[in-house]
Amino acid sequence: MNSAHPDADFKQQLVGLIPNLRAFASSLCGNRALADDLVQECLMKAWAAQDSFQMGTNMKAWAFRILHNHYISFRRKRKRETEDPDGAQMESLTTRADQLDKIYLKDLSRLLMLLPESQREALILVGAGGFSYEEAADICGCAVGTIKSRVNRARAQLAEMMEGDERGNGTGGDFASIATVP
Repeated sequence: MNSAHPDADFKQQLVGLIPNLRAFASSLCGNRALADDLVQECLMKAWAAQDSFQMGTNMKAWAFRILHNHYISFRRKRKRETEDPDGAQMESLTTRADQLDKIYLKDLSRLLMLLPESQREALILVGAGGFSYEEAADICGCAVGTIKSRVNRARAQLAEMMEGDERGNGTGGDFASIATVP
C-alpha cells in the first residue's frame, strides 16, 4: 500500500469490494435495485467513516458489517411504513377543509326555515331524506301530485332565496346545486 496517499489506498480497496457488496446486498433483499441502493449507502457510510478504519485490518468484513447494519436499519424503518404507490392511503388520511361547508349549511338551514312548512317538509323528505314521492305522500297524508308540487315550489323558492342571499351576504355558496338535489 502506498502510505503517501491513504485515501487512494482506501478508495481502491473499497471499490474492489463493490461486486462482493452487491452480491451480499442482493442475497439480503432479493431486489437488484434495492441492493444497489444499499451498496451505495454502504459506500457513502464507509467513505465518511474511513478515519475509523485501521488500514491492514479486514476491510471486507468492515464493509460487510456496515452494509448489514444499514440493511437491518432499513428493514426496521420499512416495518413502520406502509406501501402506498398511488397515494390512495395518504389521500384517505387527509381531511379537506370544511369551514365553507359549515357556513353553507348554516345559511341553507336558515333559508329552509323561511319556506312554508308544507314545502320545507316535502323538500326535506324527498331531497334530504331520500324518500320517494309516494313515500313522502304517505308520510304527509296527501296525494303524490301535491308532494311533487310542494317539492318543485320549495326548490324554486329556495334557489331564488339562495341566489339573492349569495349576492347579499357574500358567503359565495354554491346554493343552486343544493337546491336542485332530487
